[in-house]
Amino acid sequence: MRVAIAGAGAVGRSIAGELLENGHEILLIDKAPTAISVERVPQAEWLLADACEITSLDEAALQRCNVVIAATGDDKVNLVVSLLAKTEYGVPRVVSRVNNPKNEWLFNESWGVDVAVSTPRLMSALVEEAVSVGDLVRLLRFSHGDANLVELTLPEESALAGTQVGDVQWPQDTSLVTIIRGTRVLTPTREDSLEAGDELLFVAAQAREEELEDLLSVRRTGTGR
Repeated sequence: MRVAIAGAGAVGRSIAGELLENGHEILLIDKAPTAISVERVPQAEWLLADACEITSLDEAALQRCNVVIAATGDDKVNLVVSLLAKTEYGVPRVVSRVNNPKNEWLFNESWGVDVAVSTPRLMSALVEEAVSVGDLVRLLRFSHGDANLVELTLPEESALAGTQVGDVQWPQDTSLVTIIRGTRVLTPTREDSLEAGDELLFVAAQAREEELEDLLSVRRTGTGR
């Protein structure tokens, strides 16, 4: 997979290193000569250019990229890069870094953003996830389709403990994608039983989050279909 990363600072280089280890083809783009540190990520391609300029993106052959990551420290730049990547080059997946939480509302499909990653929000979510049992924690927002990646640790008192996944009437627009049980990561099947203490990861429409939290957290008289 070919991935272009706009912003070759510490964040961009770190992302590049991780993706290179997973076998992807990486292009790092930055307009600051001081940011071009080929020796730090020698396996990547490097381009000294302004990622907000069409001529630069033509040179980068952005149309050949499967993913573009806007990882600069400037939200305005990240929005422009995202919009150009999606509208001018038809990049299938655009991921953008949000530096200022006040700007998070802008990072949506109107600006070409498929996934917006807000470091402050993610850090606070991880803190909540570490201390919360029975409370739904939003980990990541997918701008396209208004869906979120959410986590909830199944409490001891939940009536769903011991229930098979296939017997639960989940809310509409909700999908259980992973069960984390101790050190194990499980891909759920209909026959798997939920256990107290399970960390459940869902992709869910934002409008269904409250319904999902009620289903998992509150002891109910009926849990099956």
